[in-house]
Amino acid sequence: MKSVWLDTYEVPSTATDEFVPGAHYDTVVAGAGLTGLTTAVLLARAGQRVAVLEARSVGAVTTGNTTAKLSLLQGATLSQIRRHQSDEVLRAYVEGNREGMSWLVRHLEERGVPFQRRSAYTYATTSRGTSQLRKELEAARAADLHVSWTGDTGLPYEVAGAITLPDQVQFHPMEVLGSLVAELRERGGTLVEGVRINGAGFRSPLTVQTSAGSVEADRLVLATGTPVLDRGGYFAKLSPNRSYALTYRVPGAPESIPEGMYISADSPTRTLRTVPLDGEELLLVGGNDHVVGRSPSPQAAVDDLEEWTQRHFPGAERTHAWAAQDYQSVNLVPFIGTLPRGGGNIYLATGYNKWGMSNAVAAAIALSAEILGGSVPWAATLGRRVTTPSDVLTSLRFNAGVGVNAPKDWLKAELQELPGEAPGEGQGTVGRRTGRPVAASTVDGRTCRVSGVCTHLGGVLRWNDAERSWDCPLHGSRFAADGALLEGPAVKDLPRVDG
Repeated sequence: MKSVWLDTYEVPSTATDEFVPGAHYDTVVAGAGLTGLTTAVLLARAGQRVAVLEARSVGAVTTGNTTAKLSLLQGATLSQIRRHQSDEVLRAYVEGNREGMSWLVRHLEERGVPFQRRSAYTYATTSRGTSQLRKELEAARAADLHVSWTGDTGLPYEVAGAITLPDQVQFHPMEVLGSLVAELRERGGTLVEGVRINGAGFRSPLTVQTSAGSVEADRLVLATGTPVLDRGGYFAKLSPNRSYALTYRVPGAPESIPEGMYISADSPTRTLRTVPLDGEELLLVGGNDHVVGRSPSPQAAVDDLEEWTQRHFPGAERTHAWAAQDYQSVNLVPFIGTLPRGGGNIYLATGYNKWGMSNAVAAAIALSAEILGGSVPWAATLGRRVTTPSDVLTSLRFNAGVGVNAPKDWLKAELQELPGEAPGEGQGTVGRRTGRPVAASTVDGRTCRVSGVCTHLGGVLRWNDAERSWDCPLHGSRFAADGALLEGPAVKDLPRVDG
């Protein structure tokens, strides 16, 4: 599964540098997505010597698989935040997103990166969804957003109501990353792909350990989706969620495709936008999110989106299908700031709750200001928010799933012996072998056997039948069929099992 973005734009290979063991930098940034590259550019503008280390390739994880809607109207997010936090925190969240959006739009205009202005809509098709819309409208107005109620969405199916915010933005996210990489290189920054950070010291200068050796840095920024260092236990404060997206050629396009950017307040979520590409207009449809590793069949989620699209856009021809992973914090507000037990020199940004385009840039603004000695009032407000009873209940809900799945999966793996025959094409199974869970799968005719235990905190892995990967139901780490680490808090591949 490859996104339309990753399939239609590739950052030039000349953008990557060689890794130099022992080199010293002012700041090392882990992760070459929107957060990491924007942070690096801001620090490089200030004259810092910056290196971005990316475990895979630019945009390979979240940014290259997003729906790329840059919007201050974010589904039901504002009312959810208001349920957890004060209106002061809500306004700070919106202000941070507004500043992130403004910065990114200026960057796109200055660098000549194309983007489209669109009205954003959150809509409902049920009475329950309509009730949620009214709460979102109240929250938006409390945050000084000029959101209005409408019954006219342009969608080809009936809605019970919608709220809308004009003049929002959509774009091709890989083109944005390509522009940031170009500016980083112009300002003397370093970008290295294929090098994974797997450890760091406690005092500055930090010894930053990687898969290719160590470097030194005065500071380290973890822009890795979920922090890859476990200090502070953020893996227990986040829910890792996976959702799906598909693009289509639609008969009669572009007139037959609604022009706005849409997301439903009802469940299962449906999100839509247009994708201008090579002179034609595609339709993007997304949704069906679930906690990583806890869906009985991710492929069924993809099939359900296909059926829904064909029902509402007859004759649509699918061009791409992919999945994206994001993290929801216990209080619905991103974690941005210093990492505990990092001596004040390790920073993180996580918990964007699927709204990473504005939140990523907001996080970069906040982190770079803190590193450079500046002050951002909205960031200070977000940083001192308190834990509420709603936060505690959400945390219990997040971790209840961990507590249920961990022993259940271990027991199942212990009781079930791994079959001797190879799994069928595209299938995977976990069973007992020599006293330990072993994961066996067959992909493209090749059968692989690897440890069935996540290298993070020992969760028993589950087969993802849509992406042909091994997913951990505890904290969201994912591995390829051959055991190679794809994403998550884990930092090591799965060991291979002979035979």
